Amino acid sequence: MKKAQIMTAEDLDRIYLRFAHQFLEGYDDVGRLAIVGMQTRGVHMGKRIVEEIRKSFNTTIDFGVLDVTFYRDDYRSKLKMPEVKVTEIPFDLYDRDIVLVDDVLYTGRTVRSAMDALMAYGRPRSIKFCCMIDRGHRELPVAADYMGMYVPTYENEEVRVKVNELDGEDAVYVVEVEVAENG
Repeated sequence: MKKAQIMTAEDLDRIYLRFAHQFLEGYDDVGRLAIVGMQTRGVHMGKRIVEEIRKSFNTTIDFGVLDVTFYRDDYRSKLKMPEVKVTEIPFDLYDRDIVLVDDVLYTGRTVRSAMDALMAYGRPRSIKFCCMIDRGHRELPVAADYMGMYVPTYENEEVRVKVNELDGEDAVYVVEVEVAENG
């Protein structure tokens, strides 16, 4: 498996700071703003952005955790039992401005699932989407409102965002993987 590092820990820290600024810029009332991290790496990314907002602006932002497993359109077609993770949204979504945070935007299906899940919990005023990497190959009309970097990829490549809490390092890699042939 060949891999190339495209972001370092320092690069990621700069982007978290930029996201903190961008998230607050668009809202007159940041009291309505809440960040929801999508399982798994989006949770850790979202927590870092919330912490950056607290440090840089002395402002507390509500934070939630979302697992979209049962909202995925391929849930029933999977052969194995999916690993379900925690969803914890300790605030009312009604009339809130939500920023969903995930690591990689690919086909758009996970983001669509996340919007369905959020709507099952309440009716936000608005939903925006933030990802560290947009790798292209969209299947649905979904775009990031906040993006760290656009990295065009081939079908035999994956983008892997590493977070220290899970992976022991902060970095982003493009990894060449074997593509299974159909038939």
